[in-house]
Amino acid sequence: MANVVVNAIGEQCPIPVVKATKALKEIRESGTLEVHVDNEIAVQNVLRLASGKNLPAKSEKLGENHFVITMAVDSPLAQETEAAEEPVCCIPDQRGNTVVAVSSATMGHGNDELGKALMKGFIYALSQLEELPRTILFYNGGAHLTVEGSASLEDLKTMEAQGVEIMTCGTCLDFYGLKDKLAVGTVTNMYSIVETLSKASKVIKP
Repeated sequence: MANVVVNAIGEQCPIPVVKATKALKEIRESGTLEVHVDNEIAVQNVLRLASGKNLPAKSEKLGENHFVITMAVDSPLAQETEAAEEPVCCIPDQRGNTVVAVSSATMGHGNDELGKALMKGFIYALSQLEELPRTILFYNGGAHLTVEGSASLEDLKTMEAQGVEIMTCGTCLDFYGLKDKLAVGTVTNMYSIVETLSKASKVIKP
């Protein structure tokens, strides 16, 4: 099984996509392709490449300016003809100026188990939007969604790797004894929450 790594850190579009495309052509057996980049736009473009070739892919943020996109390659793509290839096209930043404010680990009122399932589905649906939110704020009970053991961590990390800002209220984490368990995003304060909400073109509260 092949495990090919492409280092495109420091490269701007279309270079990461070009390098990834070349690496895909050279893979002769099933395996994975890892593409390392240092900006969110490159992440979006490489994910778009994977989608266009029907390859399962995920993105992960490894550091402040370090992202990795992993594609699963089930069979060699070297036999694709040049005519079938689409020209490399850099897409713009697909994050809008929408802020999502999550104040609870459940969605709606009634049964808590149903509410948890609805919230999990809501966050997954967010991650699948063509235009991602700029920021997702978590406060009060919503702080439980960004810590270890949360069922939504994978979806939140996927969005973070594409440039979505994930921020959780520090006072809330302290109140629930969760500050040491934060697993995605950064800790914020009420001033920053108010400032972020005031600058948003649209605010969604599930």
